[in-house]
Amino acid sequence: MSLVRNVGNASTVILSLAGVAVAAAALAGRYGVQAWQAFKARPPTARIRKFYEGGFQPTMTRREAALILGVRESVPPEKVKEAHRKVMVANHPDAGGSHYLASKINEAKDVMLGRTKGSGSAF
Repeated sequence: MSLVRNVGNASTVILSLAGVAVAAAALAGRYGVQAWQAFKARPPTARIRKFYEGGFQPTMTRREAALILGVRESVPPEKVKEAHRKVMVANHPDAGGSHYLASKINEAKDVMLGRTKGSGSAF
């Protein structure tokens, strides 16, 4: 008789756990649907950073140099050198980049560091 009673308790526990699992899945599904609806209701935003659409100015300004290097105009020299290194790695002529862009990147670094007033490009 005790064997039958233990089997009955085990099946009750299993059914209870199954009920809890179903309830948890239902709540998770409900939360997922609400999150998806909130995500879709957001206004569309640009997911890709918009690039500067203009060409280079005849004489490079500090603003243009900062745009080329991706830094602020008031950044310390260490950050300028770090940004220059990152941009040059991506655009170096030995890695398939353009000589013209490399010269503009170098000119931007010089302008930001105060070494030249711009238009020092070889092109």
